Amino acid sequence: MATYNTPESMSNSSDLNLDSLQKYLHKNLAGFTPIRTIKKFKNGQSNPTYLLSCQKKSLVLRKKPVGKLLKSAHAIEREYKVMTALSKTAIPVPKTRLLCEDESVIGTAFFIMEYVEGRIFWNPVLPDLPAVEKREVFTQMAKLLSDLHKIDAQKVGLTDFGKPGNYYARQLDRWVRQYYLSETGKINEINQLICWLQQNLVEDDQKSCLVHGDFRLDNIIFDFKHPQIIALLDWELSTLGHPYADLAYQCMQLRLPDNELLPGLGSHNRKQLGIPSEKEYVKLYCQLSGIPSIPHWEFYIAFSFFRFAAILQGVKKRAIDGNASSKRAYKLGDLVQPMAQMALNSIQ
Repeated sequence: MATYNTPESMSNSSDLNLDSLQKYLHKNLAGFTPIRTIKKFKNGQSNPTYLLSCQKKSLVLRKKPVGKLLKSAHAIEREYKVMTALSKTAIPVPKTRLLCEDESVIGTAFFIMEYVEGRIFWNPVLPDLPAVEKREVFTQMAKLLSDLHKIDAQKVGLTDFGKPGNYYARQLDRWVRQYYLSETGKINEINQLICWLQQNLVEDDQKSCLVHGDFRLDNIIFDFKHPQIIALLDWELSTLGHPYADLAYQCMQLRLPDNELLPGLGSHNRKQLGIPSEKEYVKLYCQLSGIPSIPHWEFYIAFSFFRFAAILQGVKKRAIDGNASSKRAYKLGDLVQPMAQMALNSIQ
């Protein structure tokens, strides 16, 4: 089901200091008019996000969560930087307006961007669309991903946005550390998966580009009437990295079962629905990117499942610590073991 990107609550949010925020924006944001209401978006496990309904136009505020945070996590400063840089390109992103790193204003760093109205498809089955439009949605996603990976980081001022080379070695080391810092109990499948990934690490092929880091259907806003992408959201995990990381991460949704918390397409007849298979989708991306094929695909898929499991473990840890942004955090944390098992199934 498609929903218009509206927030869950129709009442003012009580967890932001409205007076302090009003004063800061009045002083620092050009053209600012008083905020009438603040509403919190229901999704976004990592960085709380709010709709600011002002007298003349709506804005979006995205902030770090409160409490003790893992090093390098919740990097809204990086989100602001990459979205600002991409505003000069054909990659559709909301227009950024202001970054505030002064935690005294609302308790954490935050940034302001313009509000983009459109459709967000939470259900990957796309039940409200005819088959031809379903296929076009996935075609547009493959094109956007290919276009993103062609961006010249130097030309848009992002040469310092990540380290060149050895992407998977560095990422594996990072997420293993992040996972164990968030660990709340021993999971044998995770330990088995980590061992396999470390023993089967792909050789560095020197491919490097700007990667989104969380490229999936529900992070994309589509036009109201047509399957045309008008904004790509949630750039917290973006960096200079390996293009296949984004592709494999998105393809996880083609493998995931249809679950209430993380709806996937693995248990559906995609041919009947008009949605491409994983093989067809990867082939389309390769054609758009001018490459013949992708070797070692099973490693890229397994790593994506592990990385996602590590992210979910972080969500669970924040829920236990009382810092989670969503009420679904505890339930999402219970999916860590199934994610690891799916990864192990993909390599056996």
